[in-house]
This record gives sequence, C-alpha cells and structure tokens, in this order.
Amino acid sequence: MNGSSGSGSSAGGASSGASGASSGGTNPSGTSSSSGVAIPSAGGTSSGSGGTSSSSGGTSSSSGGGSSSSGGASSSSGGASTSSGSSGADSGLAGADGGATGDAGSAPAGTGICDIFASGGTPCVAAHSTVRALYGAYSGSLYQVTRASDNSTKDIGVLGAGGFANSATQDTFCTGTTCTISIIYDQSGKGNDLTPAPPGQRKATPDNPADATALKLTLSGHTVYGVHIAAGDGYRNDKAAGTATADLPETEYMVTSGTFYNSGCCFDYGNAETNNSDDGDGTMEAVYFGTASQWGKGGGAGPWVMADMENGIFAGVSFAANAADTPQTSAYVTGLVIGRSGTFALKGGSAQSGTLTTFYDGARPSGYNPMKKQGAIILGMGGDNTNGAQGNFFEGVMTSGAATDATADAVQANIVGAGYGK
Repeated sequence: MNGSSGSGSSAGGASSGASGASSGGTNPSGTSSSSGVAIPSAGGTSSGSGGTSSSSGGTSSSSGGGSSSSGGASSSSGGASTSSGSSGADSGLAGADGGATGDAGSAPAGTGICDIFASGGTPCVAAHSTVRALYGAYSGSLYQVTRASDNSTKDIGVLGAGGFANSATQDTFCTGTTCTISIIYDQSGKGNDLTPAPPGQRKATPDNPADATALKLTLSGHTVYGVHIAAGDGYRNDKAAGTATADLPETEYMVTSGTFYNSGCCFDYGNAETNNSDDGDGTMEAVYFGTASQWGKGGGAGPWVMADMENGIFAGVSFAANAADTPQTSAYVTGLVIGRSGTFALKGGSAQSGTLTTFYDGARPSGYNPMKKQGAIILGMGGDNTNGAQGNFFEGVMTSGAATDATADAVQANIVGAGYGK
C-alpha cells in the first residue's frame, strides 16, 4: 500500500523494538495493554533481550482426542508419521477439526493447516509460522535467530513432526545476549522464505528484523515466540515461487493480535510488488490488520481485517465504511482474504474460539478488475515498503486458488485447536 497519506498514530503508543515491550507496556502482573485494552500476557511477562525460560517439552496428554475434519478436509498429505523427537516431548499434533492429539511418541502425525488447504484443492504455496508446523508431517526449521554477541545464527525447529516450536533451543542460544529473527522459513517446500525487507520506494533503507524474544506466548501449554513487528521492522521475498500473479485466484490468512496495532501503513501479510514500489491499483493483494481509515474502513473504531490491493485498503467494494466488518479485539485474531477473478471475500474471528464471520464477499472495487498481482510476499509493511505499521504475527499462508467456505471453516477449527494463549 502507498503510505503517502501518513503513517497514522499508534493505537497504544510506540512499540519499543529492542526491548519487546508492547504498545501499552508490560505491568507487574504480566498484562499488556494497547488501545486502552488490558489483556493477559499469554506466556506471562515477555522477557527482555535474552533471558532463559524453561523448555516446553515433556510428555503431554491429548486434550481433545482425534476427530474427523470439519469441512471435508482429508488426512495429512504427508501420511501418518511419528514424532522425530526422542525426548518424549509432546509434538502438539492437531487433527483437521482442531482437536488436539496425543503424545509424540505414540500418536501419528495429524492434519495441518496446509493439509486442509490441499484437500480442498487450494494447496499452500507459502507457509510461515514461528510457533508451529503448518503441515502434519513437517519436521524442519520454522525460523532462524541471529544473536548480537557474535552474529552467529541458529535454526529453530519443532518438538516433533507437525508440532510446536522448540523454544528451548532459542532460549539456550540467546542466553546473555539479544537475538533477532533473521529468517522465517517457508514450510511449503517452494523456498519462499522471508528475510528482512530490502529498501523500497517509501523507505530507502532495509527494514529491521524483529526482536526474537519480544513476543512470548503459549500454545496448548507450550512456550513459543511470535513475531513482534514494531514500526521499521518487516520481511519480504521478491522472488517467490508459485504465488498468484495477474488475476489468478489465491487465499491468504494470518493469525495476528487484536491488542497490538496502529493506524500506520501497513501491517500486511501477502501478495505484493516484486520491485518494492507502488505499481498501481491491483498490483498487490494482502491481508491487512489495523485501524488505518484514510482509505476503506469497517464499523466502529477497529481494528479491522481488510484487503490491501495497492492505493487502497478495502473493507468492501469502495472506501465507504462497511459496518459488517466489525472490530476484532481478541488477543489472537484470524484474518483471511480470498481473492477471485472479479470478486474477493474477507473473513475473520477469534483465533481462540468460534467460527469465522464473513465481513464481505462481492465485487472488487472499480479499477481493481482484473487484478495485476505480481507475487512477492510481504510481512509488516506496504507493497512500496511503507513502514509505519506495527502488529504481531504468529502464522500465515498463501495458497494457489480460492478456498471454499468449508475449507476456510476447517482451517479456523484447526487454528482454534492449536490452543493460542492456553
């Protein structure tokens, strides 16, 4: 998105990038506030740079039992597999309907987010998360951290196939120093990794990597770290493979936070220009979250899930307020954009409970049909490298093709089943 209209004011004050404080700061009881809303800190008070926390491993019993997929999702595309961990740590495998599965030493690999999308005919072409695997059989690295003391790097993997991040590896590596997130690995196999963004039209210097320890939380009792993006931080891949271009359909979602955001341009995840410049209407399509209202907006004061299509962030067919696009203030929020030829849809809801609500499903705005998408991938900034936004990112994917409502519902059930903040 072109940010020439201004970056907007912070919803809860400026984020301190290095210290990892949220926009409202951290109080002694372990709650953080933003936009005047106090919420429990999912993992307790976020540690500063460095610090050691205990491993989230250990055997854990199933909290939900296996169950079949809602929305017609099929079993894992990777087939059944057992955890690669040898310590007996719970891999956090999840069934397609979001139910938890059993111990990593005995349970087969469950169905991940991207297995659900694949079963619906819309396979993932990019899959990013620092908190968990997005395929039932994925056992590779989720992200890489770089420590300040010697500039060395460490890949952070999962506790077991299809499971949660092994945060103890990061804690050990970063003890006594500070660490940043230098790579967010693509789990799709297409090599669409995200690294700190290069210079662009609106910010002529590279974007900063996020503080690796600033966003501690728990998923089903496992300590993990999200991506806490302050203004000036951001990630990009200008040479992505397999992403939608021109008017091809795609689906994008991210899990973010309804308590850390601002009105700056633009906290986006998704499809953008390959040259880091504003190339005109329709040259990008990304999930946006925040309170920017100089273009389109939802009902109330926000924050809203909207679609950034370049030179316009839309909650509907025009810049007129769409009252059906309601504010999403949960600690963890699912935001989803489905892009089709001639139409698009917006969906969202709490990532901790419930189903998705459709905020809009209809025609594209004037000037945005057909689309002219270029296929780069961005996180935390606009397509032209406008970099005044802030937000939290936990997971997100981009697919080939427009997902059905049934597939989107199954994806949401899986996200809820992951146990954000629990």
